[in-house]
Amino acid sequence: MFDAEIKREREESAEPLFHATGFEPSAKPVSAASLSAVIKTVLSCKTAEEAKSFPAGTSFPAIRIVLSIDRNYIITGYIWQRADFFNIILFIMKLWIKYLIAIALGLGAAFILPTNSPAIASVVASLSEFSVRFGRYTLLPLLFFGVSTAVFKLRSTKLLGKTALWTIIAVFGTTLILALLGLLSILIVKLPRIPITGEKMASLPTIDLKTLTMQLFPYSGFEALLHGAYLLPCFIFAGFAGAGCTTDQSASKPVISFLDSAAKLCYSIMSFFIEWLSVGMIAISAWWMVSARQVFASGTYTPLFIMLLADFVLVLGLIYPLILYFLCNDQHPYHVIYACITPIITAFFSGDSNLSLQVNLRHARESLGVHQPSSDVTIPLFSIFARGGSSLVTTICFVMILRSYSSLGFAFFDILWIFGASLAISFALSSLPTGGTFVALTILCTIYSRGFESAYLLLRPAAPVFCSFAAAFDAVSAIFGSYVVAVKTRQFEHVELKHFI
Repeated sequence: MFDAEIKREREESAEPLFHATGFEPSAKPVSAASLSAVIKTVLSCKTAEEAKSFPAGTSFPAIRIVLSIDRNYIITGYIWQRADFFNIILFIMKLWIKYLIAIALGLGAAFILPTNSPAIASVVASLSEFSVRFGRYTLLPLLFFGVSTAVFKLRSTKLLGKTALWTIIAVFGTTLILALLGLLSILIVKLPRIPITGEKMASLPTIDLKTLTMQLFPYSGFEALLHGAYLLPCFIFAGFAGAGCTTDQSASKPVISFLDSAAKLCYSIMSFFIEWLSVGMIAISAWWMVSARQVFASGTYTPLFIMLLADFVLVLGLIYPLILYFLCNDQHPYHVIYACITPIITAFFSGDSNLSLQVNLRHARESLGVHQPSSDVTIPLFSIFARGGSSLVTTICFVMILRSYSSLGFAFFDILWIFGASLAISFALSSLPTGGTFVALTILCTIYSRGFESAYLLLRPAAPVFCSFAAAFDAVSAIFGSYVVAVKTRQFEHVELKHFI
């Protein structure tokens, strides 16, 4: 049943990418290969008589171009003047190019605008916060409907257990690899000491495990749909809803039909928001640079940032591609890395794992061909639990702090403790989509005690930057792990690189 549905969806996606139509539904379609000629024809039309030769058969300027970005998302743009050529270009442009352009504009604005002014800084900060809220707007509805439908389909096709097993392996595997890489990096390369400051310890952020546990099962399941940061309660509720529908499929058929339709609708809306989030990335990247400019200017933390960048390049360019090559028998593993560009950009400059979740979800489906049941389950679980980036950064930062206070070496037990503690804490950061890495560092300093309770203050100025690196690591791990799970459970289809969004 579901194989037939997938086949039907794929056939629908094979329709011509572009349709040139008038206001009449009987207009003839124009293939993607003819788009260039179509645009040239439209732009060359100066009179109504000249426009009659256009395939749509309508008079200029009443011409409409419908761009089917994917089978679930349709954008309609109107060609009215020559200037509207750029609107078409924006619709056709790859998503990562849009985001890169937006970030370039944002970084440039951070240097051009007088951000030293409190009023200007406040405006930029407000626009950045609004953009993050805009990007998260559809997250909870998408998560609930998507997970419910996915769990139902996976359980009906007897793939739920296999998918869950491979997801657990991938989550623990990626986290372990990143934590180990961070430990080896800081033990091999001794970074310069950070000058000790006399800053007093402020109130420590903590993670209340009892509260988090109670939130998993609130008094009402509908309360799980109200928390915009802690996604695990919503995921659990959605999972139970989807699994419950499999007990009596004939009776729950109307419910499943509704959930599936709602999931597709939310996905289409999410795609629209992701497209326009590229505009919001201007404000997000501008505020990021405003917050980090003084950190870069001081030069104190430059060696730390270089190490994090080197580890990121190593993971992105060597470790993960090798795993894909040998574990998944993928002869071209770098196409997965190519699909990670937009999630990396989003995660790094926002530092928000929930914001990058939706971008990861869309790229997993449309760029990597991961089936909806698999992606809708694995991507959220990776965003919630797979915080290997936080473990890597926390380990490096903590060892750097210890070396700043003392020139003595580390005993084997200390090394083992640092590795285990940072690894364990990373799994408890699910309620902190932003700033979780710095919280993990403060907790690690507190648990270690021995007079290091306030030592985290040495790195507090650099927190916005190293939290960005942690978020970028986690975003890559999410889409990488989701692809591995899809390959191992045979829930993906090959997509040509030219069709990547």
